[in-house]
Amino acid sequence: MAEKPDVVIYTDGACSGNPGPGGWGVLLRYGSHEKELSGSEKETTNNRMEITAAVQAFRALKKPCRVQLFTDSEYLKKGITVWIKNWKKLGWRRGSPGKTKPLANADLWQELDQAVQKHIVSWHWVKGHAGQEENERVDALARRAIPD
Repeated sequence: MAEKPDVVIYTDGACSGNPGPGGWGVLLRYGSHEKELSGSEKETTNNRMEITAAVQAFRALKKPCRVQLFTDSEYLKKGITVWIKNWKKLGWRRGSPGKTKPLANADLWQELDQAVQKHIVSWHWVKGHAGQEENERVDALARRAIPD
């Protein structure tokens, strides 16, 4: 079987008001090749934009990869690496057995869960707005994408 390509991804989401118009940005890096992606929604939340950025990044991958994904969203990182196990056990709800509540953004969490299955993914948190070059770059992409 062929070796999986190594891809580095940076993601960010932004919102003007929460909820309000929002944007997301992605930087994909494979060797010396880079690709930027961005998009928006008219009425959304910052958390939805953070997850959407990751979903869109995985949609852009054409074959299974080894991925290093960097985000400044603890919600995204903890959601996909820690909390998701319980959400799945509870039928995509949160809480404890017998005392569950609707899970915010369940549609996106489910899509992201499906999207990562064919890849080997390492999730990394970086401090936002701290001068990390690629994080600043995807933040700018996300902010520029926010509709007026």
